Amino acid sequence: MRQLRSILLACLAIAAPSLAGAQGDPILIGQSVPLTGSNKELGEEIRDGALAYFKRVNAAGGVGGRAIELVTLDDGNDTKVAAENARKLIEERGVLALFGYASATLSRPAMPFAEKSRTPFLFPFTGADPMRVFNRVLYNHRASYADELEKIVNHYATVGVKSFGILYHEDVVGKENLAAVERALAKRGFKAVAVVGIARTNPDIAGAVASVSRSKPDVMITTTLARPNADFIKGARAANPGMQFVSNSFPGPNVLMRMLGKDGVGVTIAQVVPPVTNRNIPVVAEYQAAFEKASGTRNFAATSLEAYIAAKILVEGIRRAGPARVNRESLMTALDAMRSYDVGGYVVGFSPNNHNGSAFTEITVINRNLQFGY
Repeated sequence: MRQLRSILLACLAIAAPSLAGAQGDPILIGQSVPLTGSNKELGEEIRDGALAYFKRVNAAGGVGGRAIELVTLDDGNDTKVAAENARKLIEERGVLALFGYASATLSRPAMPFAEKSRTPFLFPFTGADPMRVFNRVLYNHRASYADELEKIVNHYATVGVKSFGILYHEDVVGKENLAAVERALAKRGFKAVAVVGIARTNPDIAGAVASVSRSKPDVMITTTLARPNADFIKGARAANPGMQFVSNSFPGPNVLMRMLGKDGVGVTIAQVVPPVTNRNIPVVAEYQAAFEKASGTRNFAATSLEAYIAAKILVEGIRRAGPARVNRESLMTALDAMRSYDVGGYVVGFSPNNHNGSAFTEITVINRNLQFGY
C-alpha cells in the first residue's frame, strides 16, 4: 500500500507540475503579442499595461517574496508564430500561465498547447464568442463583443435610429461579430441595410465604401482591426456626410482614435473598462500612477488599463493559491473561487463553471479635443 501511495503521489506531481521555487525565484508568466507589424501598437499597450502592475508589485517585494517576470514574445500578428510561441513558453520556459494574447485569431491556435499541458490561458484581449465557450484552462475578465454590440444597438435604438450597417472581417471571428449585431437588431425588429465583409489582410476599402454609399445607413457599426477600420471610416465619412460610425473595442480604442485623427471626432467606441481619465475610480488612479512610473509617459489608454486590471487579477490569484507553492492547477482553483473581486471600482467573478468574469461595457465618443467623452 505504501508503494502504491508513493506511485500515486508521483503521478499527481507529474500531472500538475509545482512550478514552485525558492523564496527568491521569479514566477514566470508567458505572453505572445504583436510587437511588429500593423497591429504593434495594440501589442505594446497590452504588454506595457501588464508590466506597470507587475513592476509595482515587484517594487513592493513581489508576491510572498517572489518577483513576477513577464516573458513577452513577438508574434507579429501571425497565427503560426503565436502557436509556436505558446509551445516555447510552456515547454521551454515552463511558465505558470499564458497571459494577454492580443486577439481570438492569435489565441485559438495557441489554445491546444494550453489544453494539453493544463496551463491557464488568462485574459486574452478579445470578446469573440468562440473564446467565451467554457474551457477548463481559459479565463476572460472582460465583456464579450456580443455584450458590447448589444449595448451599441440599444444605445442608438433608444434615440430612434433604425437604419444600421455592419462592417466585419470575413473570417470565423468576424462572422461571430456579424451574428452578434444581427441578433441585437433582430431583437428590436430591425435588419441591417448594409452588410459588408472585408478580408483581414489587404481589404478592399474602396469597395466597402462604395457598397455602403449605395445603401446609406444612418449608423455604421464597424468590428474590424484598427487600420481597415480607420481607413473605412475616413472614406465612408467623406462620401456620406452625416453618417454616424460606431466601433466595438476590437481595434483597441486609443489605437483607433490615433489612426483616425481629426476624422475621429464624433465617432463612438465601446469600452470594456472604466473611463481611463476618471481618477475618482480607484483602479484608474492606481493605474495612472503605476503606468507613468513604469513607462515615463502619460500615454494612458483603455487597452493598457485593461491589461493592468488583468495583471492585478492574476496576481491576486497567485496570492490566494500561495506564492510559495503555486502551480498551474492551484492557480486555476484559486481563480475558480474568486467570486466578487473588486480591483478598485471594477468587479470580476469566476466559478468552476463560469470563466467569464465581467460584462461591463461603456459607450464613449471622441470629442473635438480627440479625447473620449463618457
